[in-house]
Amino acid sequence: MYEREPDQNSKPVLQVTGWKRVLFLILAAIFFLLGAAGAFLPGLPGTPFLLLTSYFLVRSFPSLNQRLLQSRLFGPILRDWQHRGGVRRDIKVKAIVIVVAAIGVSLWFSRDRLWLCGLMILLASIGIIVILKLPTLPDSEEGAP
Repeated sequence: MYEREPDQNSKPVLQVTGWKRVLFLILAAIFFLLGAAGAFLPGLPGTPFLLLTSYFLVRSFPSLNQRLLQSRLFGPILRDWQHRGGVRRDIKVKAIVIVVAAIGVSLWFSRDRLWLCGLMILLASIGIIVILKLPTLPDSEEGAP
C-alpha cells in the first residue's frame, strides 16, 4: 500500500539547467551540511535537511543523488522516503529523543539566560513538529528493503 515505484504513476522529475542548476547544487550542499551536522549534533534533526538535499540533487545532479542514496549513513532514510513515502518509526523516535536530551542538557547549562532558554525551546519544538509531521512507515514495512 505504501510502496511507491518511481516509474509507475509518477511524473518524471524535470532537471533544471543553467543558473538554476548551480543554485540547486548550492542549496543541496547547504542542506547536506545541515543534515550531516544533524547526524552528529544533538538537537538538530538531520532527516528533513537530508530530504531537501535529495530533492535538489534529483533536479540538478541525479548522479550525486544516487551516491547519496548509496551512503551507509544517509541512504536508508532517503530510500525509505523515496521508495516508500515515509520515515521509519525508530528513526523518528531516535531523532526526537536526541533533540529532547540535547535541549535538556543545554537548558541545564544555560538556565541563567532566560531568552536563550526560550529560543532553544522554540527551535526544538519546531524541529520536533517537523519530525512528527513526516509520514511514518507502518511497522510491517520497517524491515522491508
